[in-house]
Amino acid sequence: QSKGKKPLFVQLVLDNIWSLYESVMKRDKEKIEKIVTSLGLKIGARESRHADPKVHLNAICSQWLPISEAVLSMVCNKLPSPLDITAERVEKLMCVGARTFDSLPPATQELKSAFLKCSSEGTAPVIVFVSKMFPVDAKALPQNKPR
Repeated sequence: QSKGKKPLFVQLVLDNIWSLYESVMKRDKEKIEKIVTSLGLKIGARESRHADPKVHLNAICSQWLPISEAVLSMVCNKLPSPLDITAERVEKLMCVGARTFDSLPPATQELKSAFLKCSSEGTAPVIVFVSKMFPVDAKALPQNKPR
């Protein structure tokens, strides 16, 4: 950067996004057409003629870089495989609060083996884990409360 060179990420990713954004906001039809054809996109006339340029930008970006595919590929590439989970971790996920795994009903305890197998067979049970995360002040945590 000291020699005036841009980082590789800026050259390959950000410059392209900024160029697209500038072209759409300034309504440079020639440059937009060049970008759309080079990316092989099909933008409807309705979106391209819309009074709000953000609608046109959204139409281009949703075809060029669909968020659903990006998130799914990131999850598949970055998160560990569910087959690599340990038995202890399964027990922690299945137990809520201070309950122990042994205190769960036998039918629930049997789900542990299905959880570890992670089978896609039609007869395998469907297991759903719902989690709600919310911020809590560090002072409110049990280990930080004054005694």
